[in-house]
Amino acid sequence: MTGTKFYADVITGATLALVVMVVLGVTSLTARAAERAVSKATQQCLDCHSVKGLEKKLANGETLALHVDGAAFAKSAHNLLGCAVCHADATLENHPPVKKKIASVRENSLAMQKVCSSCHADQFKEHEGSIHAALLREGNPVAPVCTDCHNPHAAVPKASYDVASGAPCSKCHGSVFEAYAGSVHGQARKQGRVEAPVCSTCHSAHDVKAAAGGEKIKDNCHACHSGALPAHQNWLPNAALHLKTISCAACHAPGVKRRVDLRLYDSAAQKRIAEKEGVPQFEMRARAIDTEGKGLNAIALQSLLREFSRDGMEGKAILRGRLEVDSGVEAHQLADKAKAVGQCETCHRAGSDPFQRVTISIAGPDGRLVRYGAQQEVLSSATSIDSIGGFYVIGGTRIKLLDMLVALALLVGVGVPIVHLTLGWLSRRYAKKIGGREDS
Repeated sequence: MTGTKFYADVITGATLALVVMVVLGVTSLTARAAERAVSKATQQCLDCHSVKGLEKKLANGETLALHVDGAAFAKSAHNLLGCAVCHADATLENHPPVKKKIASVRENSLAMQKVCSSCHADQFKEHEGSIHAALLREGNPVAPVCTDCHNPHAAVPKASYDVASGAPCSKCHGSVFEAYAGSVHGQARKQGRVEAPVCSTCHSAHDVKAAAGGEKIKDNCHACHSGALPAHQNWLPNAALHLKTISCAACHAPGVKRRVDLRLYDSAAQKRIAEKEGVPQFEMRARAIDTEGKGLNAIALQSLLREFSRDGMEGKAILRGRLEVDSGVEAHQLADKAKAVGQCETCHRAGSDPFQRVTISIAGPDGRLVRYGAQQEVLSSATSIDSIGGFYVIGGTRIKLLDMLVALALLVGVGVPIVHLTLGWLSRRYAKKIGGREDS
């Protein structure tokens, strides 16, 4: 009886397991079928809009595509919504909407972006702070909107980026993507290493910031390469200072051009000085001072700083130096670390290439840097001691005059307090001695 009961229990358990497997299998098949099915109302729309080549001629001569891939829409995240949620102005009784006038393809895209924001409020909020949104507000005719990056009729969550082609980013940033594709990051992706960065890893998907405008990109580099500082400290003097004031690409893209960029800062607020939206001053002032168009010299640079210091800032306008590459394309030409610049003399020698090109920059309203050329001599001028104090080390550029000036400034900075304290101590001692004589 015991054995019979045992086998009966086994058979019963197996039967239950089989039933569960069948139910789960049917449920899975039903779910997959539901993903591919569309509602009756949606199918009515697709009866016409799935016809290839369906389009509408606009009054301005442009052609608005009206074709929707039915199979792609059935698999999309928007399948459950159907057509009417986004196209509420179109019904079977009133189609196409008689009162709806479409001036251009661009105007239609801008109108649909407002529809996107009604469901995707969080993403839209992120986008509002991006450089793409800033370009839109400026009226840039090619600034991307939602539908430029996402096909609304084939939207699949977190799968809009194509690793092989770089779409949609490469639609606008083709040369940058080509540089990335040939870089150590792009090659790692081609080899199937999913941890290697793609565009959104460094620039984010919606909150896209101007790469050269802040520390976001460098912070992203250190987020993946968390051991960068100790690794550099093993061989590089002043490693922390190098990593702070030299862009990663300046050393890790060995074949590029480099320059010193002197960025305008508010000394009290300790933040970048930015152009006021709608009232650009930087380039206008620079051109007015640089009357010969040869680039700002030391006197002109000092004059420019005084003008910005009078603009109601908390402190005075100062400059912070940074060694960087020439362009965004070059910033993506990152090589394997074995090929990175590792010879000190690349920069630390008289007449080194990176110190032959100098620019002065300010943050534009959209976060992108606005640059103006400066003469190389500004780096060896007395007015530049404060300007490049953030990254200059005595002997760093092998410019003897600048070394002497910085050394003199350090001696004055240290010597004056010492002299002051010494004189104070001597005067107090002398006063006590005089006082003792009077008491006697």
